[in-house]
Amino acid sequence: MRRHEYRPPRRRSRLTRRGRLALFLGMLLATGALIAVPMLRGADEAAEKPRHLLIPEGRRAPEVYAAIDRVLGLPAGSAKTAAATAVLDLPAEAKGNPEGFLFPAAYPVTSRTTPAELLTAMVRTANEKLATKAVADGARAHGMTPYQTATLASIIEAEADSAADMGKVARVVHNRLARSMPLQMDSTLNYALNRHTVDTKLSETRIDSPFNTYRRQGLPPTPIDSPGLRAMAAAVAPTPGKWLYFVTVKPGDTRFSATYEEHRKHVAEFNRLRTADAGTRMVADRAQQQPGARTG
Repeated sequence: MRRHEYRPPRRRSRLTRRGRLALFLGMLLATGALIAVPMLRGADEAAEKPRHLLIPEGRRAPEVYAAIDRVLGLPAGSAKTAAATAVLDLPAEAKGNPEGFLFPAAYPVTSRTTPAELLTAMVRTANEKLATKAVADGARAHGMTPYQTATLASIIEAEADSAADMGKVARVVHNRLARSMPLQMDSTLNYALNRHTVDTKLSETRIDSPFNTYRRQGLPPTPIDSPGLRAMAAAVAPTPGKWLYFVTVKPGDTRFSATYEEHRKHVAEFNRLRTADAGTRMVADRAQQQPGARTG
């Protein structure tokens, strides 16, 4: 069974706090958060006002393909087929898979835009915004390649409840990698199972997949979505800390722990709130089924 593992070096250079801040601010100021990518067309199209396809952060490649098909009015699967034949400037490590490099931004679309043009623009933008010296230097400081950093950033994008939590989530991943601990991220398991959920069964953590980070150590073999600038910045400049665990107890309340004992308490709180919420929904559903009943 082939294993896709990232093993951090025993010695690695470390960014200072000032260096992390400078890198983070430099990346954001140099790139911006939303990009409109121009597509040069013929003079007969000059009068046509372009629409815009917005790709939010964290979208998976199949979701991007579906969005392209919808905005262009094409049969389902058209963009996916185009991705297999288009000449995309992807890293060699990607092996032709554009996952993680369909950069989240706003893209102009006209009546003559093709899926291949959109995909090419997305990958080109990813290279312009993510394949920078800042990212390369930050990746090297953590003993990673830029592609591995993009993979890490995609996990951060999927796992962080808010942008404010991204640096801490990144630190958890880095700390686990440094200790050769399995990442045990539900987001990678969800990717393997082609779903989005916060409910994971024990049996599902045993599936045989290179994206099952419960069974396999290290990063998954590819990104699991399209990370944005903030996630990439967090990947190369994580918040200092000793955290090894985190759980989002409720929206806006993600708790980070350095010990398993503390983490278990937070998980128990998460389960308590989920159970209470499920009970409230059940009572509301029953009330709605009874004539004249009112719910708050």
